[in-house]
Amino acid sequence: MGKQHLHRLQNFFKLAKSRLKPYVRYVILGGTFVFIAKAFFTHWREVANIQIRAESFPLLAIALGITLLSLIFVGWVWMLILREFGQYVNARWAIQVFLKTNIAKYLPGNIWHFWGRILEAKKAGISSKFATLSVLLEPLLMASAGVLIGLICFDKFNGFLRIVGSAAILTAIHPRILNPIVLFVERLKLSKKNGENAKVEEVAGDRPISRLESSSNLAKNTSGVKSPREINLPIKRYPLVPLIGQICFIGLRGCGFLLTVMALNPVNSIDIPNLFGAFCLAFVVGLVVPGAPGGMGVFEATAIALLSDRFSVAIILSAVALYRIISILADVSGAALAKIDRQRDRHSK
Repeated sequence: MGKQHLHRLQNFFKLAKSRLKPYVRYVILGGTFVFIAKAFFTHWREVANIQIRAESFPLLAIALGITLLSLIFVGWVWMLILREFGQYVNARWAIQVFLKTNIAKYLPGNIWHFWGRILEAKKAGISSKFATLSVLLEPLLMASAGVLIGLICFDKFNGFLRIVGSAAILTAIHPRILNPIVLFVERLKLSKKNGENAKVEEVAGDRPISRLESSSNLAKNTSGVKSPREINLPIKRYPLVPLIGQICFIGLRGCGFLLTVMALNPVNSIDIPNLFGAFCLAFVVGLVVPGAPGGMGVFEATAIALLSDRFSVAIILSAVALYRIISILADVSGAALAKIDRQRDRHSK
């Protein structure tokens, strides 16, 4: 009886998870937009009094240029990640693909930019395995870089927490931790495939294949599987260079946000580390929270929550709204530049 109740309970939770999962994204988006709307209606008078001065437009233009430059740079970092897996591709191709597919992150699901890069990589002759690994490792390193900068710059963290947190992040991306996860996923796929071969009786022409023959074929397939010591591990060394590249990328994005805030209100030099650190943490939250296309809403809500006790809420509200516009313009401009550059390549050929 106990096992039956446990089995029913497991089935109930599985069913509830499958039914509720599609609505999680709407709950997240709804909650963040309600938070932002509440902050706006509470401080709408202050927001209305903010004026963009004539001297602010050059700062906003520079912020747009730096944000676009960050996208080009992170496309180059993606090339470095592919090279970590022994896939040597042209930097121009990697940047083109990254800029072209990055605009798809605003589509529902927040996965289509990854899927686009995998398809483009496969067209370029890169195996599906390494293409998938590259698009999985890229946001992981990006999030690690953002948290590292946030821990260092945001002054709400004490020294002990900064040291322990940084050590934990740097340890988590070590190949000894990442490779077992990759191999575990590969074993799951292999066991599933072999299980299907063992259960299903295949027919070759008019001659049915017996279970004995299927078992022998299964033995042949599994005999080629190497032991853990013999497996060619996909991540061969610590991804230090791509991690530094992602730190530079987050740094460029943070500079764009700082310039956006400065365009609305003068910023003291002592406040710059906190602004920078809060931006990095908000960027990471927007990156990892599911159901928010492009981190829209989640990034803004997190930035307001982290900075509202130090800066005017009206300034932060206006800054995150302006920076979202700048980010979208940079994504659209990058996609357009990639398309123009690719068409120029086709005409030259």
